[in-house]
Amino acid sequence: MLNIKTTKTTNPKPLPEADNPLTFGTIFTDHMFMMNYETGKGWFDPRIVPYQPLNLDPSTMVFHYAQEVFEGLKAYKTKEGGTLLFRPERNAKRANDSNRRVCIPEVPEKDFIQAIRELVKLDEKWIPEKEDTSLYIRPFFIATDPFLGVRPSHTYLFIIILSPVGAYYPEGLNPIKIWVEEKYVRTVKGAIGDSKAGGNYEASLLAQVKAKEEGYSQVLWLDGIDRKYVEEVGAMNIFFKIKGKIITPELSGSILPGVTRDSVITLCKDWGLPVEERKISILEIAEAQEKGTLEEVFGTGTAAVISPVGSLKWEKMIIEVQDGKIGDLSKRLYDTLTGIQLGRVKDEHGWTVKV
Repeated sequence: MLNIKTTKTTNPKPLPEADNPLTFGTIFTDHMFMMNYETGKGWFDPRIVPYQPLNLDPSTMVFHYAQEVFEGLKAYKTKEGGTLLFRPERNAKRANDSNRRVCIPEVPEKDFIQAIRELVKLDEKWIPEKEDTSLYIRPFFIATDPFLGVRPSHTYLFIIILSPVGAYYPEGLNPIKIWVEEKYVRTVKGAIGDSKAGGNYEASLLAQVKAKEEGYSQVLWLDGIDRKYVEEVGAMNIFFKIKGKIITPELSGSILPGVTRDSVITLCKDWGLPVEERKISILEIAEAQEKGTLEEVFGTGTAAVISPVGSLKWEKMIIEVQDGKIGDLSKRLYDTLTGIQLGRVKDEHGWTVKV
């Protein structure tokens, strides 16, 4: 167990006004967690301190070689006043999987979760209670050697910050429009596409800008080799309901293993719905729409939970889904997952953790 030293702020920030909408990722709480690493010493000095800027040398390796990893999960306030985390052990495991891929030392999963719980407990008053709000938790790791040279760093920082948030997309639970990217690729098998590293998101920015200019909320990426198989959306995994079957791209080494993705697959199997994890081409989706068998499309992720897709633009074709309306399965999944996260629906799988 970590011996976390806590220094409370002497200048607390005003809490967001309850009636004002929370724009995702723009407001931060009073405190942050930090822990250092040195080769030969390991992780040390776990501490909670007032939220503050970092003091880093301009030559710090993370700025030049992008050796970093981040995670994302949420804390929820129950109607009884308690606080729940959703499957934090999955985030801890994925963080270490990502760390191994980019040569960052692992943090024991129990320490990862303990740090989150203690920080959330301290800033518990920041958890919003309005519908569709939560406290977003951002753990991240950065290389901190002041050195210009391509090698793994010898020193690191593990940091956790918190942000009260509303809906990730302005559309909320209303279906979004997706741009299918043809020119650029996000990653390829053997790269770091299955790690939650910032480089994956940097690679997506140009296509994301293009999609926004065309009026689309997100980019749907195709595989980097054949340019025809669906992989994931910029901030979400993706699911298709075709002729009653729930289909999602298989985890082949270039797709992030989403916590919400895994939860959706589990729930669908619980409900007796056929689930297929396999390659699915954008042509198969277009043909299903033409045949009238494309019943639903939705994204899954921590930030949005479930995000219904109303249309996809591929080449010159607009693939309409459900007449632009939310599907029954998408709504059921959203209600069930958020119900479990908020303690309103019985947690049959032990997914929630009390703070």
